[in-house]
Amino acid sequence: MGLAQSACSYVFGQPRISYQRKRKRRQLSTVNDDSDVDSNTSKRMRLMTTSKYIYKALFQEGKNHDITLIILGKEWKLHKIYLCQSPYFASMFSGSWKESEQNVVHIQILDPNITFDSLKVVLGSLYQDELEIDSSEVVSLLAAASLLQLDAIILKCCEVMAQTVNIKTVITYYESSKSYGVCTVKEACLQWLLVNLLCYLPESPNRLREISADLMELLVTSKNLCVIQTEFSLYVLLKFWLFLKLHPEWEGTAQDGISCANKYFQAEAAESDLEFLLREVGKPYLKAFSGLRLASLIGHPQDVDMIQGDQIIPASLLLPVFRTQWYRMLQADQGYDKGPRQLNEAEFDQHSLRCGRVLCANGQQMWRWTGFHFGLDLVLTYEHSCLKLRRNHRTENEKTLSHQARRNLMFKLTIYGLDEQRMVQYTRSTGIQSTTLGKNEEICLITLDKEELPLFLSANFLVATPPIPRVSQVKEDISLNL
Repeated sequence: MGLAQSACSYVFGQPRISYQRKRKRRQLSTVNDDSDVDSNTSKRMRLMTTSKYIYKALFQEGKNHDITLIILGKEWKLHKIYLCQSPYFASMFSGSWKESEQNVVHIQILDPNITFDSLKVVLGSLYQDELEIDSSEVVSLLAAASLLQLDAIILKCCEVMAQTVNIKTVITYYESSKSYGVCTVKEACLQWLLVNLLCYLPESPNRLREISADLMELLVTSKNLCVIQTEFSLYVLLKFWLFLKLHPEWEGTAQDGISCANKYFQAEAAESDLEFLLREVGKPYLKAFSGLRLASLIGHPQDVDMIQGDQIIPASLLLPVFRTQWYRMLQADQGYDKGPRQLNEAEFDQHSLRCGRVLCANGQQMWRWTGFHFGLDLVLTYEHSCLKLRRNHRTENEKTLSHQARRNLMFKLTIYGLDEQRMVQYTRSTGIQSTTLGKNEEICLITLDKEELPLFLSANFLVATPPIPRVSQVKEDISLNL
């Protein structure tokens, strides 16, 4: 893979990014009096450029130095006039700081990301007009450039990082972006994780284990999370992730790990009446699990059996959801609720079902997401680049289907196309929309451009009106948060 490269040059006090320019070669004229060679004939030779001479004589050899820096146990014989291109050194060598009068300055490095090699590169950049940034060293270079406040190098490091986010770098880049305040890198990492968390991270358990509790909470609660299959798939992934965090030495495949996680939490449930997330060992992970949309978790009896058997999520969180869902089901069954119509974005994001699918092949594809959907059997079809939604109403299932002639629902579909590093290259979205469907009625949700497969479909559906929080419940929630 090619490395992002740039040339970095500085005028005193003002860093700038530029490309290396070819310098004119000097011509040395030679004349042979004993031959008939034209006196204008010349020979060319390559001389050392000024930049290379400065780097070799002043930085590498330390000639005529006026300051010695001792960093990481190494003496650097350097020159204040070059160092002051860095605001860090410009401040140090001016004003009333004691270092301004010293010939030898000790600099303590507390950041473990700053290495001898990264310091050599960053300090050396002050003496030359070229800088090559290797993606394997970019975090160390970012750390050193941040210490010396070299904005041009920081910017170029951010560009390299944003272009090289992948499964090996994403967590390291994300944590570094927080440490050094580079928002562009943080956003690139979050976008990569939101699309790949469920469909790719489980294949690399060691990488999944690297995700911190705070980062996992941020991902699970994000409205942009691409949930492949259903919310229950997200619960299974969280359980596997929790198992990996509790067993840092465990190694194996995702399939083996999920099986081990099931056995582990079932054994833990048999030994204690207290749900796992309420124990001291589980409390750091409570917020991540609380980000699950619990109403979407209890739509299938087998899913409910596993969740209750694991005893990871506190019953105090689950029981109110069962009660609310039962009441919503009665409203839909008796025709009091014909589905949502006008909800704001926050309400839709909070209550909608998150689901998704990977479109891997051309030709017609048809599927549904299993579970209870308040009497609606929603079937999706993909054919000829068009995604269609059908309210399926077959006579053999009439007892379980809503008899209302028309039902309202809200939806949002987002399609992602990824490159070889699984970075998002293509995005299409319907935005949040409302529609009304009669029995067996079908509508086109979105028509896609002719993009290469696979494509990742992230869908949100809301088929029943969300409950209005009771005043007493709101006060209770506020008191709990306080």
